[in-house]
Amino acid sequence: MNHDASLSVPPRRARRVVFLGLAILGVASAVFVVRGPLMMSAPRCMAGRWHGCFDTFNGVVLMTLVALPLAALVVWALAGRRRAAGVMSAWRMSLAEVGMAHGTVPFLWMTLMPGAGAGIVPARVSLVPLRDLVTMGPLGIVGNLLVFAALGFFAPMRCAALASVPRILALGAGCSLLVETAQYVLRLDRVSSVDDVLVNATGAVLAALASRRWWRTEAQAPSDQPRPAPAPTSAG
Repeated sequence: MNHDASLSVPPRRARRVVFLGLAILGVASAVFVVRGPLMMSAPRCMAGRWHGCFDTFNGVVLMTLVALPLAALVVWALAGRRRAAGVMSAWRMSLAEVGMAHGTVPFLWMTLMPGAGAGIVPARVSLVPLRDLVTMGPLGIVGNLLVFAALGFFAPMRCAALASVPRILALGAGCSLLVETAQYVLRLDRVSSVDDVLVNATGAVLAALASRRWWRTEAQAPSDQPRPAPAPTSAG
């Protein structure tokens, strides 16, 4: 009997455990760093008040974190339904769908949050590339990188047609362009900047590269369909 083989952990499973552990550690570390600002919005959010919770960055981030268990429950329910129907890659598909929504909607909410002069000050546009990067600052750049990061990370895992860097770049740039256009048309007291589009699209591409090993390919596309029942065999 090969004791080494029986005691060894499969490399793929070990990598998954390490990746999950690092992800949990990263989220916990981020929450610890920003725990002070988040707790400022906690009383209003727990009371269900719109003002002071859903109209502030801290409140939206807090509610996004609070909703994580619900998102995990939705993933579990979707995956269970798909597995019962015989769909392969049920967990990956379900995680990708919920991850895209849960990781993108809060950032869209924050980018479309009206400023103090919304509807009063004229709409502003900045079309000179790289000019606004200096005024963004590190926090602004990181925030813009994260706006469509979840979309870039999970979209190629869900849809084989998006499993390429140029397509993710186009998707991130197109979605960002729609957001900047909405900011301008709705006069939200925000600057519609070409640099926002560039950084948003870059964030989507970087996140997509991070998930590249889990991308769906055209060869895997038929696995989304339920597996056919085996044909009955004749006894004779």
